[in-house]
Formats: sequence, C-alpha cells, structure tokens
Amino acid sequence: MCTMSAQREEKLKSVLEAVPAGFVVDARWLETHGVSRFLTRRYIESGWLERLERGVFRRPAPQPAPLDWQSCVLSLQHIMHYQVHVGGISALGLHGYRHYLPLGAPPPMWLYGDDTPPWLSRLTLDAPLICRPLSLFSDPALGLTENQTGSTTTLPWGWTLRLSTPERAVLEALDELPEQESFHNLDMVFEGLTTLRPRPLTALLHSCRKIKVRRLFFVFADRHKHAWRERLNPEDFNLGTGDRALIAGGKIHPRYRIMVPPDFVDTTDRATDGP
Repeated sequence: MCTMSAQREEKLKSVLEAVPAGFVVDARWLETHGVSRFLTRRYIESGWLERLERGVFRRPAPQPAPLDWQSCVLSLQHIMHYQVHVGGISALGLHGYRHYLPLGAPPPMWLYGDDTPPWLSRLTLDAPLICRPLSLFSDPALGLTENQTGSTTTLPWGWTLRLSTPERAVLEALDELPEQESFHNLDMVFEGLTTLRPRPLTALLHSCRKIKVRRLFFVFADRHKHAWRERLNPEDFNLGTGDRALIAGGKIHPRYRIMVPPDFVDTTDRATDGP
C-alpha cells in the first residue's frame, strides 16, 4: 500500500514539475507519463488538476481565470510537443505589424500544424484558434522563429513561442485572401513591412506551393516599393500562366494576371525588376 502511494506521489510530482500552473495537458500526455484515468480522476478530486473538456486538463492557477490562447499554444509546443506554430496575421501582429484591433470580439489566432489535436476546437479561450495545415510550403520548417515574449507578458520557465517570421507570415496571410483576410487590411500591413529580408523571402517564395500567393505578393510589393523589392525579380519565380479569378467585381492586374480590387490596378505603378 505504501509502495502504491509512493508511486502515485512520484507520478504527481512529475506532472507538477512538467506543467506550470495554468497550463494544459491532454489524456494522451498523462497516459504517456504513467498517469492512468483512475489517477487523473484522483488528481481532479484532490484539486491538483481541473477538467476543461473531455480528455483535456489544466493545472489550476493561483488566481482562477479563463484559459488564454497563449497558455494553450505554449502547452501544445513545450509540454505535449505538438509541431505547431502561430502564423499569418497573428504572427505579424506579434512582430508589431498589425495596424488595428477590431472592435468587439478578440481577433482569432492563426495556428499552423499537421497534428493539431481535435479537442482544440472544443476549448473556450480568450481568442478563438483557427487551424491550418502546413501544406503552403514544400519545406514546412522554413521561416520559423522563436519569440521570448508573448502578446502581453514574458513567457514562463524561459519558454519561447514558436511563430512565423514576418517573411513567412505575410505569405500565410496572403493565402487567406479574400475569404478570411481583406485587401485593405493587408495593404495597411504591407505599408509597414519596410525591413523584410530578401534572402529569406526568396527561399520562401520558391518553397511556396501556390501561384496565387506568389502573384499577390508581387502585387502588394510593387504597390509599396520598399527597398527590399529591388532585390527580388518576379521572373525568378514560377508565377504560372493565364488569368486567375479571385474576387467578384475586381479587375485583372495587368502584370500579374490575377483579379484584385480596382484600386489595386488603377494606382499600381509597375516596379523595376531587381537584378
């Protein structure tokens, strides 16, 4: 009996050492670490864990609060080791490039990964998570970085938040046009993208699997004429052939042959190609 009690205490200790207060684990992770369903129920009854959803648990925080998206994503990345990252317009915002905050409900956070757990969609967070696969790039690990600060605070235990670099994030955001992102919003974001790096952009554009995204990138790049644009030659990338319809009531861009809002055609000067 004493041996069984000691084993339970040892397993509980391992959980507490791996999971900061307020962070999340799922049943698969607990079972992998020797915590059975029976022990999980005991820990819940004792107040060491709280059930968030079926198969999802949180180590209680000192001050009860709703689960935030950042703690959830960090739990996925650092505790349960899911290969996910924050990307798209969310990563651009974390890098300081988001120009506005929508009124009302908090904006969704864009999460990319091929093994996101199904229970994510059932959690109630301070911002909804929208999940996307890693299919946009032939090299899914290209253009990722680690950030030591989150949306508002320093992260716990020296952890970092895995997210897209601005170069990757802008291509991920362009992929969401026009259903999930607006041309106006991304036009404002592009205005501030003065420090993008030509070499990572080149690698990402070659790795990008969608002609739509590559064409749209150069539509915006030509429109804003940042210094890095001169280092990129559209002819070096596969932009496909033929016209591409994208939005209703738009116009075909005369150079990149993709349908965009009329003002993106009327006010766009043709940029000089780089070397």
